[in-house]
Amino acid sequence: MKFTDGFWLMREGVRACYATEIRDLRAEDDRFTAYAAVKHVTERGDTLNTPLITVECFSPAEGIIGVRTTHHAGRARRGPDFALLSGPGPASPARVHRDGPVTELTSGPLTLRMDGDGPWGMSFLDAGGRRLTGVDAKGTAFATTPDGAHHMITQLALAVGENVYGLGERFTPYVKNGQSVDIWQADGGTSSEQAYKNIPFYLSSRGYGVFVNHPGKVAFEIGSESVGQVQFSVEDQSLEFYVVAGPTPKEVLARYTALTGRPALPPAWSFGLWLTTSFCTSYDEKTVTSFVEGMAERGIPLTVFHFDCFWMREYQWSDFLWDPDVFPDPEGMLARLKERGLRISMWINPYIAQKSVLFAEGAEHGYLVRRPNGDVWQWDLWQPGMALVDFTDPAAREWYGSKLRALLDQGVDCFKTDFGERVPTDVVWHDGSDPERMHNYYAQIYNRTVFELLEKERGRGEAVLFARSATAGGQQFPVHWGGDCFASFTAMAESLRGGLSLSLSGFGFWSHDIGGFEGTPDPEVFKRWLAFGLLSSHSRLHGNVSYRVPWAFGEEAVDVARRFTLLKHRLMPYLYGVAAEAHRTGVPMMRPMLVEFPQDPATRTLDRQYMLGPDLLVAPVFSGDGEVEFYVPEGTWTSLLTGERITGPAWHHETHGFDSLPLLVRPGAVLPWGADDQRPDGDWLDGLTLRVFGDLPGAGRTVRVPDLSGAPAAAFHVVHEDGTVRVTAQGTDRAYHVRVEGSGATGAGKGTVTVAA
Repeated sequence: MKFTDGFWLMREGVRACYATEIRDLRAEDDRFTAYAAVKHVTERGDTLNTPLITVECFSPAEGIIGVRTTHHAGRARRGPDFALLSGPGPASPARVHRDGPVTELTSGPLTLRMDGDGPWGMSFLDAGGRRLTGVDAKGTAFATTPDGAHHMITQLALAVGENVYGLGERFTPYVKNGQSVDIWQADGGTSSEQAYKNIPFYLSSRGYGVFVNHPGKVAFEIGSESVGQVQFSVEDQSLEFYVVAGPTPKEVLARYTALTGRPALPPAWSFGLWLTTSFCTSYDEKTVTSFVEGMAERGIPLTVFHFDCFWMREYQWSDFLWDPDVFPDPEGMLARLKERGLRISMWINPYIAQKSVLFAEGAEHGYLVRRPNGDVWQWDLWQPGMALVDFTDPAAREWYGSKLRALLDQGVDCFKTDFGERVPTDVVWHDGSDPERMHNYYAQIYNRTVFELLEKERGRGEAVLFARSATAGGQQFPVHWGGDCFASFTAMAESLRGGLSLSLSGFGFWSHDIGGFEGTPDPEVFKRWLAFGLLSSHSRLHGNVSYRVPWAFGEEAVDVARRFTLLKHRLMPYLYGVAAEAHRTGVPMMRPMLVEFPQDPATRTLDRQYMLGPDLLVAPVFSGDGEVEFYVPEGTWTSLLTGERITGPAWHHETHGFDSLPLLVRPGAVLPWGADDQRPDGDWLDGLTLRVFGDLPGAGRTVRVPDLSGAPAAAFHVVHEDGTVRVTAQGTDRAYHVRVEGSGATGAGKGTVTVAA
């Protein structure tokens, strides 16, 4: 939200008070509180009839410093609040040091400095004393607007050349400088400034992050009101934010996700290819079976089949009952599909249509959100007479879960938790939550309810969602997909921007609708999107008014789908290791280039390519003619598809057929390569090949191959010296292969294998 009229004036009717000088500072061993006057005090009379802003400084975890600014502290606190995780042990990670008027709070590599003798301000310093960012004059304030609303405001300085990223899954430009961003859930598709996944966290190219600890609407002005500042504001009496230390993006994300929650590890089978009925298409068991058989006949391994909305009867979403006219024998049908080795996904949402048998049941027991006068909240958008499940009520969560449990008993494996964004604010919640704060937070309790049910019924490590909405902490309940995109190259590119922004907001796993959702893609769009989709963490064929079976787009599309599905399966020993890393550290699978190469300035604006884990560079092709321009960081990289080598740092321009794209292996990588290309969740040590790309650093590399739980099943230490590559296996006595790419040298054996380089 903007409060000023240019640099000199305020907007009409806006009154603002700015912290101007410290009048008192009270320090403890691990925190301090400053009291800031909003005008210079020259005599005692200046202390009358004027506000103070209370500024509390503390550290919830090592390398994170929190600041809470408050005008009136007596406002009743109503939830919800983000569930933040503190570090282990009772000891505070922070220490306060005072030297005359200067007070410092240090937590790990991060220090907050405040000078009581100078004008109001604070500086956040890295371990070397470099100023990362800080609050300058007019950077701490509150303002009232003509409608009487009270806003708390903070501004953090932007350095010359500093870029800002993240703030959720945003489809606007990847670098957020110059944008106005409202953290407010909306069902706006991928072609607007609205977002399904709004996360009040941003990451800076200077090696720090900022998390605003407020689940409601947070308005960001990223160099768009005061052009040298990131401004954020909330309609409240208090504003709390955390500066998260790096210095690398990986360290920022690790600290941030340790605070807000690390992602669960999805089951290995979920990384295979998903095929859906699509949305408004006509389908029954015969249609579904023809799709499944068509994939098998064409040699395209399929892992998950998804039933979208119309598995239920029209006008009755959600009642969780199969349409008996279309699916008269759902248990038998699911059993027949599972005999083919398929997992089953079902579409659900948190809304209850009036025609659904669950509406009267939910209303009777108080499980539906109500208006202040006691009426059930309803409207006719999406479904007629639609109501909303009140997940703040434990009994409502159990009731909702019982309906899903019946589907799990039929053989369903997972759920697509659609919607969760259009949450009203003119309502009363069971637990007394503030409707404005609950609007964004609803996605969290909705997805958590379903995810925890799956963990309980299927076991930890077997739960997976296909979720659209999320807020901070939502990364704990993967997987999330990019929502409703058009079937075009433009939408394909905007989808990638959204995914990269989400990854820099702490989300480890992300997917999108291959071919686009709205409309029917041209064959060239579909084929290009196949390669992109099957080189994402999760891969799903899904559309709106038309099917997404590959043969609907020609035989070449079938070949492309087969090629990249088989490739992904061969990559699973590598990919699941990367997934386990995301679960363990919070570093995402799909990584913007700056995550792996933060010291390379050329990577800071790249939004049409990414790293899939630490060692694979993917540059999707966004054109029918195959032309693609991409950047290669320093070193000699190898095409995984052709073996061709290219060097960097340099920009490259290539032309690719539909069965190809720039897919490059990082210099010095050792890629564990599976022998089984038919499934994503096989025995990865059976026939494993370690593919060595280029010279390794002096100490070599250790490559860990996980088992299906994500735990290391074996480790291989690889060194390159004296013209040989020597590999030593640990934790396994299984035979394995070694291949030195470029030279073509190979070897096989157990224990230690030596190959001429």
